[in-house]
Amino acid sequence: MTIQKEIFKACDLVIYGGLGDLSRRKLIISLYRLEKGKFLEPDTRIIAVDRLAEDSASFIKIALKSLQEFLGNPVEEQIWNKFCARLSYQQMDLTRPDEYKVFNKLTDSSKRVMVNYFAVAPFLFRYICQGLKHSGVLTDSSRMVMEKPIGHDIISSKEINDVVASVFNDDQVFRIDHYLGKETVLNLLALRFANSIFTTNWDHNTIDSVQITVAEEVGIEGRWEYFDQTGQLRDMVQNHLLQILTFVAMEPPVNLEAQSIHNEKIKVLNALRPITAENVLSNTVRGQYTNGVQKDIAVPGYLEEEGANTISTTESFVALRVDIDNWRWAGVPFYLRTGKCMKYKRTEIVINFKQIPHNIFTESFKNLPANKLIIHLQPNEGIEIQMLNKIPGIDENIKLQKTKLDLSFSETFKNSRLFGGYEKLVLEAMRGNPTLFISREEIEQAWSWIDSIQDAWKATHEEAQDYPAGSWGPIASDEMLARDGRTWEE
Repeated sequence: MTIQKEIFKACDLVIYGGLGDLSRRKLIISLYRLEKGKFLEPDTRIIAVDRLAEDSASFIKIALKSLQEFLGNPVEEQIWNKFCARLSYQQMDLTRPDEYKVFNKLTDSSKRVMVNYFAVAPFLFRYICQGLKHSGVLTDSSRMVMEKPIGHDIISSKEINDVVASVFNDDQVFRIDHYLGKETVLNLLALRFANSIFTTNWDHNTIDSVQITVAEEVGIEGRWEYFDQTGQLRDMVQNHLLQILTFVAMEPPVNLEAQSIHNEKIKVLNALRPITAENVLSNTVRGQYTNGVQKDIAVPGYLEEEGANTISTTESFVALRVDIDNWRWAGVPFYLRTGKCMKYKRTEIVINFKQIPHNIFTESFKNLPANKLIIHLQPNEGIEIQMLNKIPGIDENIKLQKTKLDLSFSETFKNSRLFGGYEKLVLEAMRGNPTLFISREEIEQAWSWIDSIQDAWKATHEEAQDYPAGSWGPIASDEMLARDGRTWEE
C-alpha cells in the first residue's frame, strides 16, 4: 500500500474554494503539517482559487491567520516561510469557462501533476469540469479530489459522478472520506488480517454483536440551513459510519491494492439487509436534541438554534440495527449511532464477543462478562481489550476481576508522528495512490441503502424523538438494544 516517495512527481495542487471553511480549517492546516513533516516534494506548488481575495498577498495573510486560529500549536517561522513560498492565489469566477485558461500559465504539466481539489459546493462541480475541459489544461495524469456530500440521494449522486466522469476517468478521481485516513481505521486491516487471534475469531461463531458510535459534542455551529436539508442519516451514516462498518465486516482482500479493497467493501454494502417500512420502526431511532446542559454550560435545542425553522422534523441523532446477510455475519447485529450535542465527543468501534457457555467462577460473577475489543478513533486513538483476570492473593478461592489491556497509539508510538485523517488523504491524492479513497460503486450502493430508510421514514411518518443536549440520545435508542438483550457501551 505504501509507495516509495522518490517516484512521485511534484504537484500543482489547485484548491477551488481556497478561502472557504474547508480550506481554512482543514486543508491549509494539513498542508502546513505535511510541510513540517517534510512530505511535500520540493517543487510542489499550492494555488488557491476563489473570488473573494484580490491577490496572493491577501490570501497568504488569510492562510497565516487560519494557521494561528486552527493549528493548535504556534506557527513555526522557519516552516511557515518555506510553506508560504509554495502559496499563490488566483481570483476568478468559477462559473465562467474562459477564465480557466489562466491555468495554462499557472501550471506546468511537464514538471508537475495538476491535482484539482474541489472544496466547493457540488453545484459548482459542473462549471469547474467544463472550465477545465474548455481550457485544454488537463492531461492523462491530472487528478481531481472531491469531498462529501456527493449528492443527497442515489439520483443526485449519479448526476454528480456523471458530470465528473465527462472530464475525468475514474482512476483520476479521488473521493475523500476523512475517516479513512485515521490511523485506527487503517489499523483495522493490520488488526484483522495480520493477527491470527483475530483473523480466526472474527465471525458469528465468536462475536455476539458490534457497535459503532460517532458522537459529537457540538451542535449545528451556524450551519442550520444546510444541516436541516440533510440530517444526520445522510450527513454521517451514509459515508463515515458505513465506511467504518465495511472495514470491520469485509472479507480478506487479495492484496492491498485499491481495487481489491473496494471489491470487498462493495460486497458488504450489497449484503446489508434493507430497512423498509416493514422493519423501520424496530430497526431505527430518529432523535432531535432539545435544550440541555453540556459541561455545565446551557445549550439551546435544535429548534432554538440561530436561523432555525421551529417546526423542522430533521433528525440530529440516528441509531440503527444493521444486519449483514452473509455467512460470516449471520445473526450478528451491528448497532450504529451518531448524534450532535451528545455527552462526549467519541468515535469508537466495540466488538462484543460471546459469553463463555459454562461458568466455573460463580463466586466472582453469576454470569461471566464477555470480552470486548474497543477500537478508539477519537479523541484518543488506540485499542483496548477488556478481559477477566485473577485477583492476586493467597486465598484458596480464585476471584476474578475485570481488567483491560490498553494500547494507546500516542503512548506506544512515542517516536512516531500521528497525523490526522486529512494529512494522510491529501498526501495520497498528491501521490496518486487510490487505496484509501471511495469508489463510485461504493458511494452509489451506500446511497441506495440509505434512500430505502428515508423512504421508510416518510411512509411510516416516523418522528424524531427528543433527547436533551448533553445526553446519549433518545431513550428509544436504549430500548432498541434492550429488546435484543443488549446495552450500549458507555
